[in-house]
Amino acid sequence: MLPYGRQSVDESDIEAVAAVLRGDWLTTGPALAQFERDIAGIAGTPGAVAVTSGTAALHTAYAAAQVREGDEVVTTPLTFFATATCAIWQGATIVFADVSEDTGNLDPAAAAAAVTDRTAVVAGTDYAGHPIDAPALTKVAHDAGALLLEDAAHSVGGSLDGTPVGSLADVTTFSFFPTKNLTTAEGGAVVSHDEALLGRASEFKAIGYTRDQSRWRAEGDQGGWYYEMQELGLNYRLPDVLAALGSNQLKRLDAFKKRRQAVTDRYNAGLAGIDVLRTPAHRAGADPMWHLYPLRILDGRRRQLFDHLRESGIGVQVNYIPVHWQPYFAERGYRKGMCPVAEAYSEQEISLPMFPDLKDEDVDRVIELVREFVGA
Repeated sequence: MLPYGRQSVDESDIEAVAAVLRGDWLTTGPALAQFERDIAGIAGTPGAVAVTSGTAALHTAYAAAQVREGDEVVTTPLTFFATATCAIWQGATIVFADVSEDTGNLDPAAAAAAVTDRTAVVAGTDYAGHPIDAPALTKVAHDAGALLLEDAAHSVGGSLDGTPVGSLADVTTFSFFPTKNLTTAEGGAVVSHDEALLGRASEFKAIGYTRDQSRWRAEGDQGGWYYEMQELGLNYRLPDVLAALGSNQLKRLDAFKKRRQAVTDRYNAGLAGIDVLRTPAHRAGADPMWHLYPLRILDGRRRQLFDHLRESGIGVQVNYIPVHWQPYFAERGYRKGMCPVAEAYSEQEISLPMFPDLKDEDVDRVIELVREFVGA
């Protein structure tokens, strides 16, 4: 079975991990510090906070943004549900807004109609690796007195109008799951230009305690062992052994990006001009990091195409079932029909294989099978 996504690990990655295993640190050591510097460099930010997953990154970002009970978070339903559920863990109410028909990203007009005086965060996802309309969404968020969060799980290494993903929003989260654009096996990160927010993120992911004497509530010399827990936190610390893998993967990020673009271009060329198919949109000024190849079939036969490709040994996926259709949300009053553009996109979408080691002949085989199915 040709997978729809997989990691690319070479001997240099293995050696980077082995070097940590031979050393004195397995967690929260020099490899982690280096990885955070490396991620900040890619994002163009003064710092980064590495954590154990993309989900942990979202939770940490919402906590660092001081989202709390009574707040609302406006977000997209065309995403992995952690974009919404991590805000719920902070006590927020989720307000879903529809997406743009071309990119599948949060629609600024829909977000503007959804914000209220309780909105704390507007959270957009870089669907498939295409950056959100950050300038428009920033205005929506800031006009409401809220922050813009960019869920960039799909798009580390991308940019918009020359600005790197990581510097487009008030706070940005990354994911380093094996199928993502670089991997730490499991892992994620939070980046921002707000150093106070990064400080809160760093404490939250380290169980909420601080050894910074300038911030202690206690007075006087408490001894070299002393620390304080002033806010709730969780253990989301990324081990050095995984951070070392991430730093080494970053050395190949440009090559990964070029290959993903080449695969996208080959799919686009092979599937162009077919009335019942819609290839991914690419807006002017955007330099996507294509995590997915989201093909849409417009004649209602997505299920049949999915089964045809799976039966032919092609691993395909659907990204995503709208979040508000999940039972958890349905039981709380969210209904089908709330976000018709996202729902239509979801019912048409099928993710074709996409990863850096994908061979041209495999791409051509997928194209041939899709064209055969639609009679093109």
